[in-house]
Amino acid sequence: MRFSSNRAKAWLVLLPCVVVVGYFIWGFAAYTAYLSVTKSTFLPDHEFIGADNYRTLFSQHRWWVAYSNLFIFGGLYLAGCLSLGIGLAVLLDRLTQGEALFRTIYLYPMSLSLVVTGLAWQWILNPTTGIQRLVRNAGYPDFSFNWLVSPDYAIVTVAFAAVWHGTGLIMILFLAGIKSVDADIWQAARIDRIPVWRVYANIILPQLRATLLTAVMLLGFQVVRSFDVVVALTDGGPGYASDVPARYVFEFFFQRGRIGQGAAAAVVMVATMIAIVLPYLVFEVRRREA
Repeated sequence: MRFSSNRAKAWLVLLPCVVVVGYFIWGFAAYTAYLSVTKSTFLPDHEFIGADNYRTLFSQHRWWVAYSNLFIFGGLYLAGCLSLGIGLAVLLDRLTQGEALFRTIYLYPMSLSLVVTGLAWQWILNPTTGIQRLVRNAGYPDFSFNWLVSPDYAIVTVAFAAVWHGTGLIMILFLAGIKSVDADIWQAARIDRIPVWRVYANIILPQLRATLLTAVMLLGFQVVRSFDVVVALTDGGPGYASDVPARYVFEFFFQRGRIGQGAAAAVVMVATMIAIVLPYLVFEVRRREA
């Protein structure tokens, strides 16, 4: 009887959270999916038009540029943050002095918003005020570094700025995981004279699969909502060469008054990320249960 009472209290405590999440997240997500098959323009219009918005969406070259940039940005962002974050975590773990200082330095970018990060890197990478001008003034007038205004490399500069901002989080996650590893492993490795790099590569890091799953999920969410850094750094330019689906959705929802098409883009964007992340998530969960 007491167990039932405690269970009822637990449900009462969780109920407000369930209601808020159900209404503001799942409810709005379902409504967005519904709007994607309606004739909504400046205001919601519940007249059903089927897949017309999706056909219009997939016929636009701009959408395919933004959609492909999602994979370019996502791939560079995940690879950069994971490789640099894990590498920095290993290096900090090997430090005998100054770990707190370097940890603070590498974590500093996280204290800045992505808007501030984008503006800062816009100044650094701007050909007229940043690195290119600095090197030319130093006596190299032929030096060229104009990726920020290049249609081919603008999305790469966005990914670079985002990696600079997000690497610290991955570093802290893996550093905490490495520190939690049993010290007897290192003692056994020293006795067997196993190289340090092999201990990390073959013993310690494989034990941190749960940490890797957490890192991939956090970075994946950031890829989906990659809006502010793009707007602050390139505003989708030059032209729409560095556009991403999140900015595309925002523009069609709030600036062009084409809610139906913006909702269709949002549905495709979220469905794509679910299709990518869900198999990995299911694999990891089943592996832990096995």
